Amino acid sequence: MTDTVPVADLVDQNCHGVLRTELGLGTFEARLGAARAPAAPGTTFFDTQTGFAVRRWCPPLLGLEAHCPPAHYLARRRELGVAETSRRLLRATGVSAHLVDTGLPGDLSGPAEMASAAGSEAREIVRLETLAEHVADTSGTVDAFFVNLGEAVHTAASSAVAFTSAVTAASVGGEAPRVAPEPPGPIRLRAAAGRWLARREEERRAARRGTGGRGGGGVRVEPELLDHLRWSAMACGLPLQLRLGATEPAGLADFAAATEGHGCDLVLLHGYPHHRQAAALAGRHPHVYADVGTVPARTGARAAGVLAEILELAPFGKLLFSSGARELPELHLVGARQFREALGRVLGGWVEDGAWTRQDAARVATMIGSGNARRVYGLG
Repeated sequence: MTDTVPVADLVDQNCHGVLRTELGLGTFEARLGAARAPAAPGTTFFDTQTGFAVRRWCPPLLGLEAHCPPAHYLARRRELGVAETSRRLLRATGVSAHLVDTGLPGDLSGPAEMASAAGSEAREIVRLETLAEHVADTSGTVDAFFVNLGEAVHTAASSAVAFTSAVTAASVGGEAPRVAPEPPGPIRLRAAAGRWLARREEERRAARRGTGGRGGGGVRVEPELLDHLRWSAMACGLPLQLRLGATEPAGLADFAAATEGHGCDLVLLHGYPHHRQAAALAGRHPHVYADVGTVPARTGARAAGVLAEILELAPFGKLLFSSGARELPELHLVGARQFREALGRVLGGWVEDGAWTRQDAARVATMIGSGNARRVYGLG
């Protein structure tokens, strides 16, 4: 049996709040899938790596046997209630600090509630797209929008621990991310803001007429406006998290090179299945870091092998844990448990082979689990 190296403290450098409301079998199951849509007829999202991980780790914390049937688990969940279930699962993660992206819609707990339920420190990450939407709703003109936006970014930076933004695709299918290596010029920027505000207003009118539309919330932020937001946020000196999704991080090379020396760290989030590219980019630039925590949650029993690939390419001081969990406390627990087990197995194997000492393995485990995040985000 392969030796393991314990991974003690964790800092979850990117996560979301949990739902305050109870869920039925179908709505719970939909949140196990990446698309948050129902499973295909005759199938279940419990038959995924994430689903099996939930059935492995969560039932014992609610007084059930591991791998019990999903219906039994959800019945026990309802019996305990949302608050008690969340408290038990979040406290079992062993996470000492949660950095909470508050930009998602829905009835989700905020940083203060997360801290109370988990017994942890919690800090806010500001999502730039959501910040722009809130400013747009209170700005009647393009000029007012830019004045208010600048004030909003500055105000957010005074209390937030980081900013975050999605990498948008330049072409259908998400083959190449679009992040400009320089801020947009004033003419293009004003034109983009004007288009976006006009489209949001049209959406609101359609919603009021009942002819479709989501009140402006369904209108994606223009790429030039996002570029402006990113450069504005970087001027504040806080780390900027870039959510990659399915895009290839190799397309960020020009942006990474252009931002080197600006005093702002870039953190590449959720890079799987392009995790090797993200790790390589982190290895080339002193201010670029790669997220590794969501890989174990996505890959389940294959987590150790995928995590080892990342450790081949990036310096260990450039890798950070996150669960990326949203809505379900189960995903917070699975992210932490799978990460601990996978990293412990990888490092333990190297100790067993004589490639590493146990002391060095323990030191690197602490760096990746919590130390790097505390340094990057200025946590105590």
